[in-house]
Amino acid sequence: MINRGSAIFHEKISTSQRNLFICFALIFTIAWFISLVENQWLWLLLIPVSLIIWFSIIDFKLIFYLLLFFIPLSTEITFDNGLGTDLPTEPLIIGLMGIGLLYFLIHFKKIGGNFLTHPITLLIYLHLFWTFFTSLTSYSILISLKFLLAKIWYVCTFYFMAGYLLRTEKSIKRMFWVVLLPMILSVIIIWFRHASYGFSFGDIHRVLHPFQRNHVNYAALLALLFPWIFLLRFEYSKGSFIRLFLTLLLPIWLIAIYLSFTRAAYGAILISAVAGLLLWWRSLIPFVYAGIIVVVIGIFWLTNNNKYLAFAPNYDRTISHTEFDNLLEATVKLEDISTMERLYRWVAGANMSVKEPVVGFGPGSFVQHYKAYTVKGFRTYVSNNEEKSGIHSYFLMVLVEQGFPGLIIFSLLLLAVLKTGQRVINDPRSRHRPWIPMATITSFIVILTFLTINDLVETDKIGSFFFLFIAILVNTDIHFWDKK
Repeated sequence: MINRGSAIFHEKISTSQRNLFICFALIFTIAWFISLVENQWLWLLLIPVSLIIWFSIIDFKLIFYLLLFFIPLSTEITFDNGLGTDLPTEPLIIGLMGIGLLYFLIHFKKIGGNFLTHPITLLIYLHLFWTFFTSLTSYSILISLKFLLAKIWYVCTFYFMAGYLLRTEKSIKRMFWVVLLPMILSVIIIWFRHASYGFSFGDIHRVLHPFQRNHVNYAALLALLFPWIFLLRFEYSKGSFIRLFLTLLLPIWLIAIYLSFTRAAYGAILISAVAGLLLWWRSLIPFVYAGIIVVVIGIFWLTNNNKYLAFAPNYDRTISHTEFDNLLEATVKLEDISTMERLYRWVAGANMSVKEPVVGFGPGSFVQHYKAYTVKGFRTYVSNNEEKSGIHSYFLMVLVEQGFPGLIIFSLLLLAVLKTGQRVINDPRSRHRPWIPMATITSFIVILTFLTINDLVETDKIGSFFFLFIAILVNTDIHFWDKK
C-alpha cells in the first residue's frame, strides 16, 4: 500500500504504479544484460539509481532515511578538475531537494504553516537571503553561487524536509537509530585498523578513509551523537535490552572520542554537559550573553595598540607533533602548528573584515583572497595551504564572507535556537518527557563548539545535523510530542 503521507502524486501514483514497475523492471534487465555482454559493470549502477527513483516516487521518506543511514559511511571524492562531492550522500541530498520542492508545490496547503512561519524559520529565510545578496556582490561570484546552491540544498533537505518528516517522537527515535547503527559499524572498522598501528596519534588519519575526511569530522560526529546515547536511555524502560545496550555503549563511545585525538571533541563534550545543566536550571542564556561580552572585550583588547602581535609564533619552534601529549603541551605554549596556523588565518580574516565590513568578500571566497591580508609574523610551515582549507572558524568565516550583517543574522539564528531550546525544555507540557529536546539542544551546542575553531556547516557529516537539529527543535516547540 502506498504511504499517503509522503507519496508525491497520491491518486495518480496508484493508477500508474504498474506501468512504473514494468519500466523499472526493464531498466534492471537491460542494465544487467549490457553489463554481462559488454563487460561494462558500470551499467549496473542503473539498478540502484532506478531503485532510488522508484522509492522516491512511491515514498520519499524511505530515501530520506537512506540518506541519514549513509551519512556516517559517505566518502569524499575529488575529481581531476578540482571539484569534489560526497558519495552517495550529496546526490541524494540534491535529489531529495527536488522531490521535496515538487511535493510542497503540489500539496502546499497540507504543509504545516506554523513551521514555515516560526521565528527560527524566518531567521533562516533571512540568512539565505543575505547569503544570496552577498553572492551577487562577491569578489568571486561563481564560487559564491556554488556555495549558495550547497547551502540551499542543505536547508531544503535537512531543515524543511526533516521538519516535515520528523514531527513525532517515533520518527525522531527512528532517525537516531538509523544514524547510530552505521556509525557503530564505522567505529568498529576504524578501531580494527587503528589497533594495527597501536592506536597511535600519528596514524589516526590513515585509518579513517573512506568514512571520514579527517579526525575532526570523525570526532565531531562521535561527539554530537553522545548526548543522544546518554539521554535517550531514559526513553526506554529499566531492564530493557535497548536501555542496557545504550548504557554499555556509553563508555565505548567515550573511548572512541578519546582515540580520535581531537581537542575540540573533549571540550565539546564538557561544554555540552555544563550547558545541559544550565538549560535545566534555566540559566543558559545569561551565560551566552556573558560569553559574547567576554569575546567582544577580548577582541577590543587584542586590537588595541596591536597587542595581538605579542602572540605571533616562533617560526622554527611551531611544528607538527606525532605524540598527543606533546601536542597538548605545545598547544598551551602556542607552539602547535595547527593552532598557530589558525591564528595566521584569523588575523587575515580580521583584516579582511575591516576591508569589507558590510557585504564581505562573498560566500566561499576566503581561500581565494586571504593571503593578501595575512601578517607574516604569524606564518607557519603549512601556510602555503596546498589543500586550500578554510579559515577554521565558522563565525569568523561568516564575518569575512558576508560582513557584519551576515554575522549578526547568523548569531541571532543561533541565539533563537538556544532560547527556544531552553523554553521548550522547561515548558510544563514537555517536563514529563524532556529527553529528546535536551539531547537535540546539547548536541547542537556540541556543533557550535566545533564551529568556533572549524568551518563545518557545509559538510554532510556535520552540516546535515546542524539544520536537522534545528528542525526537530522547532517541531518540538510546535507539537509538544504529537504521537501520531
